[in-house]
Amino acid sequence: MRPPLSGIRFQIDATEGSTRRLHVGLEIDGPFTSKTLTLHFPRWVPGSYFLREPIQHMTEFEATSEDGTPLTFNRHHVDAMRVKVPEGTSKLTIRYKLLADDLSVRSNHLDDGHLHMMPPFTWFLPTQGIDSERIDRAHTVEIHAPASWSAATQYELVKSSTGKGSLTSNDGTTHFFTVPNRDELLDGIVEINPYPIQTWVVEGRTHHLKLWDSGNHPIDEAMLARFKHDMDRIVKEHHALFGVPSWDNYVTVIQLTEQSRGGLEHLNSQTSMLPRQCLMPGHDDAYRDLVSLFSHEYLHQWNVKRLRPRNFLDYDLQREGHSDLLWWFEGGTSWLGDMLCVRSGAWTEEDWRKDFLRKMKRHTGRNGMAFESLTESSHDAWIHLYRGHAFSRETQISYYLEGELTMMELDMELRKRSKGAHGVCDLMALLCDRHALECEPTMRLGVTHADIRKALTSMRGGGRLGAMLDRMVTRKQAPDMERTMAYFGLKLEPEHPIKEGEVQPAWLGLNLSMKAGKVTVSTHMSASPLRMILMPGDEIIAIDDRRTSNTKSLESALKGKIGQEVKMTYAHEGMLRTCSIELPAAPRHNVKLSGKGNQKWRDYIATRQEK
Repeated sequence: MRPPLSGIRFQIDATEGSTRRLHVGLEIDGPFTSKTLTLHFPRWVPGSYFLREPIQHMTEFEATSEDGTPLTFNRHHVDAMRVKVPEGTSKLTIRYKLLADDLSVRSNHLDDGHLHMMPPFTWFLPTQGIDSERIDRAHTVEIHAPASWSAATQYELVKSSTGKGSLTSNDGTTHFFTVPNRDELLDGIVEINPYPIQTWVVEGRTHHLKLWDSGNHPIDEAMLARFKHDMDRIVKEHHALFGVPSWDNYVTVIQLTEQSRGGLEHLNSQTSMLPRQCLMPGHDDAYRDLVSLFSHEYLHQWNVKRLRPRNFLDYDLQREGHSDLLWWFEGGTSWLGDMLCVRSGAWTEEDWRKDFLRKMKRHTGRNGMAFESLTESSHDAWIHLYRGHAFSRETQISYYLEGELTMMELDMELRKRSKGAHGVCDLMALLCDRHALECEPTMRLGVTHADIRKALTSMRGGGRLGAMLDRMVTRKQAPDMERTMAYFGLKLEPEHPIKEGEVQPAWLGLNLSMKAGKVTVSTHMSASPLRMILMPGDEIIAIDDRRTSNTKSLESALKGKIGQEVKMTYAHEGMLRTCSIELPAAPRHNVKLSGKGNQKWRDYIATRQEK
């Protein structure tokens, strides 16, 4: 009788943080199916639509057999290694080091204070030379770290033991975990540091919170207590919509930094990174962002991790996985994640309005909607969103931002036609019931545009919205937000009313940066009068011979110049130039909500939690 196929032992040692080098190992038992074992590094981190090359950080690769005999190996393609396997080999041991100095949610970062480990950036996976079934067997993960550190991860802890590590002779604690298959191995995180893990239960489901501050700044206990309370409210609001999930143990990692920001969802966990001001008293905007980011990544448990594009049911980690539906999976998550913030009470209505104002200002400062549709933006995420440039906003859109506004427009139509019976949030819950992993699906797993359309038209009031949905995601024009907000009894108007007698500055239509006493062009706004004259990187030196060394002096020099010819002195590629141009007033975009809203608005932002 053939013995059961075993998984793989994946190992790391984080005891040399000052080197920024992570020791990594794999132990693979036989049988081996060929004379060559091929190992590939995954190039795609699910949730981030951009191919990366983690093998670039690898050094000191070695391979040995069960008796310690060195084996021959060579590089293969851009992302792989090949190891010669002598006949009769019963075990292979792989060792290498990884540079772990990228402080982001999508990669590894190691220092004296913590390790944030992303599995696809850490371990090779055997792709040839062992039975292919073994990669989806249960695996063991061993993490050796300083004894004072504790690990937060969705992996299941088996035991911990103190002593020397298997990859180094350094003292520490080795934590042994199990994971049931490849996807749960790769779609998890490990944050291990001296900060305590805080654990509590919300509606029968266990939540774990792990913090880390990159500068070891003390964390304000009152702000932390406030955040945990708001986490509870947001979790309950998600449960009120989708039901309490059957999967347990959700891990939230919050990394506090000087200025970095980002979030990445995993199957049962998230890493969210924000400037440390978010947990300092008096920084309301930063705290609002923290709450929003937590809700967004938490919602991804359903909308991305369980409800997936059908072609993402089995990830191919070596190449791009294109989808035309990122407007739904990311734009929809941005829209609903923030709506659940305000419905839960973690945000006030005023918080929501301030955030909406920020989004509308971004929306009206670019004109990519005239050139790219939501489906095109989704499909081209690999070459557009993560590879933006100074002219991107002219012809490209963000499926996050424009997808979110389009979801609001669609939601309004569904509420209007169903006489308030339901909205797009109910559509998302319906799709989870029909097509999501672990949600007892009643139909085929995964979704296509046709599945979303079919579910929408099956809902009360949605019968005639199929064609409208098709147009919304394929059109090349901005969503009608004034009509959308009018349904809720709200009006859009300019952010700042012009006071009588107030002198306004002329408008350049430029996004500017200031550094070392220089004002330089970053990007052009939509309809900029200087689009054909000043280019990104050019330095603005003077207005009508008045030196402009910062944005404040530039604005001062432009005051009272509306409709007048202005002489500009600037530098292009190190050469001084001048131009004379008549500058207009700044466009008065309608971006700020006014009015108290009607009963439909009050119903829209009302909680679904039972009181």
